[in-house]
Amino acid sequence: MKTFLSIAAACVMAGLATGASAQTISLSAGFLPDPVTFDTYSGGPNQASAIPGSSGCVGTVAVYADVKLNFSSNGGPLNIGVSSQADTSLIIKSPYGWVCDDDTYGLNPALEWDSAPSGWYEIWVGAVGESAPATVVITEGSLN
Repeated sequence: MKTFLSIAAACVMAGLATGASAQTISLSAGFLPDPVTFDTYSGGPNQASAIPGSSGCVGTVAVYADVKLNFSSNGGPLNIGVSSQADTSLIIKSPYGWVCDDDTYGLNPALEWDSAPSGWYEIWVGAVGESAPATVVITEGSLN
């Protein structure tokens, strides 16, 4: 029984790390509740810097985005961060193009727009070192 549970847990973790459970959400300015959070697992089989257009990004990432956000802006702020006990990075394909961050708040990354454009934000949570549980935080308020 233990072997079966270990194999099942490994399969679930492998599915999370490859982005098999990517979550899609649409939000409009003024969304409630604020913040919106998504649990995921950092890392994956690919180097973040190998994603076309994302040179300079660090960590390993899943094949597909962990979260896909369709945001309808009113010209106000949008802040996206990661909370984890492990060292993580954040890679986002935004309407402006590729952006990434590592260690804005300790080992937790964050990307913040004062005047966020409307459009799709594809969000990857990278692992800088070992993969670990992580929470993506999306808010119009402060991440810190």
